[in-house]
Amino acid sequence: MEQPLIKARLTQSEILSDRTKHLEFEVQGEPQFNFIPGQFISVREPRSDGKLITRAYSLASPPRCDNRFHLCLNRVDEGFMSNYLCDLEPGHEVHFHGPHGHFVLKSERKDAVFIATGTGIAPFRGMIQWLLAEESRHQGKQYWLVYGTRHEKDIYYRDEFEQLAHEHPNFHYVITLSRPPDDWQGAKGYVQEHVREIVGERKDMEAYICGLNTMVSANRQQLKELGWDRHQIIYERYD
Repeated sequence: MEQPLIKARLTQSEILSDRTKHLEFEVQGEPQFNFIPGQFISVREPRSDGKLITRAYSLASPPRCDNRFHLCLNRVDEGFMSNYLCDLEPGHEVHFHGPHGHFVLKSERKDAVFIATGTGIAPFRGMIQWLLAEESRHQGKQYWLVYGTRHEKDIYYRDEFEQLAHEHPNFHYVITLSRPPDDWQGAKGYVQEHVREIVGERKDMEAYICGLNTMVSANRQQLKELGWDRHQIIYERYD
């Protein structure tokens, strides 16, 4: 059955890097847009030949008592929708359906490590902001966000996560660069190397993983080798 389409107006467009945008939308005709942190929407727009194209994007914001949501996306070479959205000017509208998806926080929460590369950070921005917004959601738990990218210029939402880590002693933010500059003082290498250091021999945690398939697979395999049950590993691939 055809999904009913909803309209959203772009209110703000921000450049995060040379190929990445942060977009903020306001749902039209609705006072509130309800979703669960980690879910996605499917944007549908026509190409110049009239063919409708649909692409899924994770919601990069937590639910609030309003009708707004954020997206974080890369331009894709020859990709219609990513370039369409990145070129969109504030005031213009898009059509979408959703929210959809099961990449969400478990209701019975444990200490957890969130593992992301690139725009895989999008659902974690919503999850972590939501978790830390109320003490009852994170009290007594420890959370790590391990974010990996090649270059320092591609660390998305860095100031926000550093501020959250400063405000919440139980939230730990680890950035690792695979191609760091000579003066880089932070972690180096791939995310799975630092995940192993964090979890050690613990088997009473959860892992949420989002990014490209090679990274997701490497972390899933490592955690299984460390004795984790597959139900402790929640993941979403972007390719």
